Amino acid sequence: MLQSILALIIDTAASVLGGVLLLRFWVQTVRVRAPTPISQFTFQLTDWLVRPLRRIIPGLGGYDWASLTAAFLVALLATALEASMQRYFVLVPVLVLALQQLLIWITYGLMALIVIEAVFSWVNPQAPLAPFVRALNDPLLSRLRRVVPPLGMIDLSPLVALVLLQIVLYLVRTLPNMLL
Repeated sequence: MLQSILALIIDTAASVLGGVLLLRFWVQTVRVRAPTPISQFTFQLTDWLVRPLRRIIPGLGGYDWASLTAAFLVALLATALEASMQRYFVLVPVLVLALQQLLIWITYGLMALIVIEAVFSWVNPQAPLAPFVRALNDPLLSRLRRVVPPLGMIDLSPLVALVLLQIVLYLVRTLPNMLL
């Protein structure tokens, strides 16, 4: 029981930190300015890990590779800790499981952004965070809107994106079985 509680704490802390690191990566990739409270929270929570990595891993091609690497390192550490608690620590499976965890965080993050944008569009399209969330979703949804045009006043691209992300999530969850 104590092991399960500890695993829950590790998973929660790693998911929050990894999610914020991925948000930092995505905000810089999309080149959107985050509202001040979000940006302050993001940088205060992640600078201790990203800044030292930037000395080793520079940003190339407009991507913040240090933030993405930091998210992978958090996933790797959390996976290694959970594996050591279960006494099956082997390097290759831990690397594959850490990659799987990172891909799960990315997929759930994109799904959450799409749901948040849909809620904003229904409840308060003029909310202060709505343009920020819309800008984060635009790279994914704009491509889908070319294939799935709006029907009347209804935009089905978020629904299609959620279904596609569910398929990606299913494939990512089967990744260790395919690789190991």
